[in-house]
Amino acid sequence: MKKVKLYQLMDLMEEIKKIDDLVSTHRKAKSSALLLNQYETKKNQLIGTMMNELSAPPVQSTQSYLLIKMILNKYYSSPTGDEVITDVDISKLAAVI
Repeated sequence: MKKVKLYQLMDLMEEIKKIDDLVSTHRKAKSSALLLNQYETKKNQLIGTMMNELSAPPVQSTQSYLLIKMILNKYYSSPTGDEVITDVDISKLAAVI
């Protein structure tokens, strides 16, 4: 990966962190739902951009997909109840592939 691309991705990650901090602050302060939704939307857009960048050539690699997984685990809580994907479900999906 070229240094320029690396620094762009690092800057993008820093921006995601800042927006996530703003979301947390507004959640704790129970401020305007509109403002909170705007910050969450911006965070989702930035994370989508990061995922697209990491999954596109020439950056695309096993390590880049592991980074995507780390980002998803950090910024999105896992679903609750019946929506949780179990290892059995993953095994069924892997068998189909």
